[in-house]
Amino acid sequence: MTVNNKIHTPVGVSHPLDPLSHDEITRAVSILKGGPAKEESFRFVSVELREPSKQALRSGVLPVREADSVLIDRTTGLAYEAIVDLDSGLISGWKELGAGVQPPIMLDEFDECEVNCKADPRVVEALAGRGLTDLDLVCIEPWSAGYFGTDAEGRRLMRALVFTRLDADDNPYAHPAENLVIIYDLNSGQVVEVEDNGFVPVPQTVGNYLPQHVGPARTDLKPIAITQPEGASFTVRGNHVQWGDWSFRIGFTPREGLVLHQIHFRDKGRNRPVINRASLVEMVVPYGDPSPVQAKKNAFDAGEYNIGVMANSLKLGCDCLGEIQYFDGIVADSHGNPMTIKNAVCMHEEDDSIMWKHFDFRKGSAEVRRSRKLVISFIATVANYEYGFYWHLYLDGTVEFLVKATGILSTAGQNPGEKNKYGQTLNNDGLYAPIHQHIFNVRMDFEIDGPRNAVYEVDTEIPAESPTLSAFHTVDRLLETEQAAIRRADSSKHRFWKVVNHDSRNLVDEPVAYRLMPTDAITLAADDKAHVSQRAQFARNNLWVTAYDRAERFPAGEYPNQSTGGDGLPAWTAADRNIVDEDLVVWYTFGMHHVVRLEDWPVMPRQHVGFILQPHGFFDQNPTLDLPRPETPSMEGAHCCEGHEQ
Repeated sequence: MTVNNKIHTPVGVSHPLDPLSHDEITRAVSILKGGPAKEESFRFVSVELREPSKQALRSGVLPVREADSVLIDRTTGLAYEAIVDLDSGLISGWKELGAGVQPPIMLDEFDECEVNCKADPRVVEALAGRGLTDLDLVCIEPWSAGYFGTDAEGRRLMRALVFTRLDADDNPYAHPAENLVIIYDLNSGQVVEVEDNGFVPVPQTVGNYLPQHVGPARTDLKPIAITQPEGASFTVRGNHVQWGDWSFRIGFTPREGLVLHQIHFRDKGRNRPVINRASLVEMVVPYGDPSPVQAKKNAFDAGEYNIGVMANSLKLGCDCLGEIQYFDGIVADSHGNPMTIKNAVCMHEEDDSIMWKHFDFRKGSAEVRRSRKLVISFIATVANYEYGFYWHLYLDGTVEFLVKATGILSTAGQNPGEKNKYGQTLNNDGLYAPIHQHIFNVRMDFEIDGPRNAVYEVDTEIPAESPTLSAFHTVDRLLETEQAAIRRADSSKHRFWKVVNHDSRNLVDEPVAYRLMPTDAITLAADDKAHVSQRAQFARNNLWVTAYDRAERFPAGEYPNQSTGGDGLPAWTAADRNIVDEDLVVWYTFGMHHVVRLEDWPVMPRQHVGFILQPHGFFDQNPTLDLPRPETPSMEGAHCCEGHEQ
């Protein structure tokens, strides 16, 4: 049903890949609470669909519906993984995780941390020493504790930073209480330690972005109306989407947020698989400032916080514009209660300039076709930052992934009048923002015309002997093993990578392929020996390729929270498995090297980074030749190609 330019579809269960419903989460939690998780001390870190194996999906037999759950017993500090058979009502798996393994932080633990820190006399005393006596204005901001060479002795910790407001509507990031860190135990609910690294005055200059502080809104921008009088071009049945020649399924998990399943492209009546599963699987935000507080800021926003749980409920006209299809996200709170994030995923079409054009100057005529893209997105708020994650599908078979970063800088304090080479001074009152990086990793389970794929690295080379001195050509190098496929981008060689199917050939008898164009290909700026480098080894290279293993899901390992590192991609690729003509997973690392600007304050204009996948001999010719000629709005029925003038 369409109402006010939006279509709302509740998530139901009609396919084995559909996310768990409310009832299924309730059933899974009830079964666990009736069994090994019966004690009140158990908390539910996540409850999500245990996705069926590829073999089960291909068999044609309806697979068993199962739930995966991660739990923690706050009394013992031990964590567990559980598998619940929702059909039989039996617990088919119960595994105690190793000592010291720390699952992601639960959403309500952020609130608990703030309340309990403010109730601790040591914290109150430290705040008063900085003139912060109105606790209602103080903001305790929990950060993951990370690992910096000190054993946490099995404790599940947070490092909480401190900001304050001058009034209830103030921006707290304008007023950091620098050098003050609260170490908090999530299981006991108690403050472990208050670290005071020396007094720095709290900046007092207002840095507010609300209308009452900015002044009247400008009036010279005229409305832009986006209308589709005949409705959207996509069709949605449950979580299955058909748009143009594309078809895919929408998924949603607590850790990843939006997931795209079974991405296919219809080519001359044949439904061709491209990617079996694609999602953002990790991100790390390391800070480059060596000062006591800032040096330990390097959050893994997916693996430590469950970024899907932090998804916004999107609003028409604000977050999305046009003829919108929304999908809810259903997750569980820490007590196992199902929780709906209404309108967590937004899908709509956008005009995208021209798809192709040619003017025949000899005949004085032109042919032009317009492009459009399908946008599937969600936005998550992680404390100060907002991250928008956007998958774009184009009519010519191109796939694009963008991360749009906005929100507010994580600021620091210094003595007024000082400047710091590790950050940008934002005012003359002691406020600055450190240099940092936002590094993302996307996991793509490729299936180019089937599961047997291979990967080539393609460089452009200048021949040693060239009579014209201007010749150049590409050289393909097959990446045969996992170790050989640990690669970095190289713009000097115009490098890209292509995923091919040797068993499927195109018109000129070459293997069909998609190429990965490595845009925004940054890597960690930290030394390889740094703790963050050891924990986020995926961010030290841009490309990783692994032989598919159902258990290998996250590049920094299943549980990066407080880990010492070495898990995930570095551990798996140590086996150096064959990756030629195998079922492959491609992991791409990219990001934003954030050298802060004055223009990023007090709220940051959107910045975006990402990458592009393009068909590279996947089709025998341009697949958009059948697009209709665009009509001229001022002349109903007339085409842009008619009456062309030079």
